[in-house]
Amino acid sequence: MQLIKRNIYTLILLILFASSSVAAETFLSLKKNKVNVRYGPSFDSDIKFVYKKINLPVKQIDKKENFRRIIDLKNNSGWIHISQLKKNNSVISTNDKILFKKPTSFAKPIAQIKKGRLLVLQKCEGSWCKIKTDNFDGWIKTTNTWGLIN
Repeated sequence: MQLIKRNIYTLILLILFASSSVAAETFLSLKKNKVNVRYGPSFDSDIKFVYKKINLPVKQIDKKENFRRIIDLKNNSGWIHISQLKKNNSVISTNDKILFKKPTSFAKPIAQIKKGRLLVLQKCEGSWCKIKTDNFDGWIKTTNTWGLIN
């Protein structure tokens, strides 16, 4: 009986550990035009660098209280207070892409999206997302983008 209890306890710990590590890895976006990234999860920690791009997608890789450890597309990492982050609403194109009028490769092309472009998401359907950028809005295939967990 003792062995069964110990095995159940071990199994519960493994499930909790696995679910917490999976849940911690998600994409968020910057809420403001100026966001401090710190060396540690505290306002007492020195500022490592400052982001100056609203809606920039970042990947959350850890959390401690009200701080989130993030990493960006260029592998820069640090800690950001949760008040400076929001639910993910953007991606970055990692290759040149075509913006289409409808979510199909057979639709009318609207514009060419250059590699590195920040794209604000409006909605996603399968492997396509409707995005908005400057003067254009349309659909892109989500392959070769950074900021979505597929």
